[in-house]
Amino acid sequence: MADIRLGIIGYGNIANTHLSFFDNHEIQNAEVTAIFDIDKGKIEKAKEKYKDKIKLFNNEDEFFSSKLFDAIIICTPHYHHPHYAIKGFEHNLHVLCEKPAGVYTKQVREMNTAYENHKNLVFSMMYNQRTNPLYKKLREIIKSGEYGEITRCVWIITNWFRSQRYYDSGGWRATWAYEGGGVLLNQDPHQLDLWQWTCGMPIRVRAFLGFGKYHNIEVEDDVTAYVEYDNGATGVFITTTGEAPGTNRFEISLDKGKIVVEDNKIKAYRLKENLSEYIKNSDKPFTAPEHEFFEYIIDEPNLQHKGILINFVNAIQNKEPLIAPGPEGIFGLTISNAMHLSAWTDSWVDIPFDEELFLKHLNTRIAKSEFVKKDTKTTEADMSKSF
Repeated sequence: MADIRLGIIGYGNIANTHLSFFDNHEIQNAEVTAIFDIDKGKIEKAKEKYKDKIKLFNNEDEFFSSKLFDAIIICTPHYHHPHYAIKGFEHNLHVLCEKPAGVYTKQVREMNTAYENHKNLVFSMMYNQRTNPLYKKLREIIKSGEYGEITRCVWIITNWFRSQRYYDSGGWRATWAYEGGGVLLNQDPHQLDLWQWTCGMPIRVRAFLGFGKYHNIEVEDDVTAYVEYDNGATGVFITTTGEAPGTNRFEISLDKGKIVVEDNKIKAYRLKENLSEYIKNSDKPFTAPEHEFFEYIIDEPNLQHKGILINFVNAIQNKEPLIAPGPEGIFGLTISNAMHLSAWTDSWVDIPFDEELFLKHLNTRIAKSEFVKKDTKTTEADMSKSF
């Protein structure tokens, strides 16, 4: 069987991460045959490294018309992801898209609709944390029903500390016009995806965001959000780039116990009786039901980006089930958008929410963005800046 030929869109840090696996021959039955970036300087850097081994393009139409690849990996800024995915489908190409799926759900929904007309193709998201054995096991435990139905979930993910120097290292960082958001869209897409992957989608959100609370930036760097689920369960998501020392603790309370993911371990407390029944029927006013303690031993490797790349190639060649199907990219973004809209309107936001209202608020902020003030051309569909 012939190797899968891959074209990479955007030659930046994350593209180089992916390229390293191919350079070291760690991805079987696949090779990178083309790279496209609108920044001529980056193309020159790629030329210095790869000489004539990989065909390089600075023109989008020439890249897509070259027919030098069977699939694309999208490594561009967030706003561009749906645009290139749709163009890939139109050229009958398999698509692997970096996170997040986009900046706002309306454009991601258009991407998913375009894919519906090309179901013969493989479409995957780079949600590499789904390869993490901790979260794979957590999902397995919850889905098994062994601990009953979820009653509450709390994720405190505050180990994203960034100094002002980080944000000052690029004028595009933490701007509405270029990144489209802050900690929710830059640092937390994986956690938002894992949250819904393990606990399901909430039905409404009330969020409180600090915009430039700790840093001189225009987007959010502090988030406290409360969500509700259709079964009556509740959830809390707390994140920031302005706290140290940071915490990463995911705690899920269920009718038959509690599961805690922290410090690369899964600790579980399984009740000997269903809590809902015990509360109603126990004759002991202060004594909680007895429980057993378990610590799950995780002994499989965490393949991260490499695992998604291998899965993508195998899905194309052997129809292997995808770890992170592309259409699922909208779920975590939906939660993120709902949090932003809740903060902007100072109100509860139901899911699904008013996508036009979200876009209206976002465009208002894009128009005032520091990135726009620096005379850099910016539009919703074409953020003309180096990848």
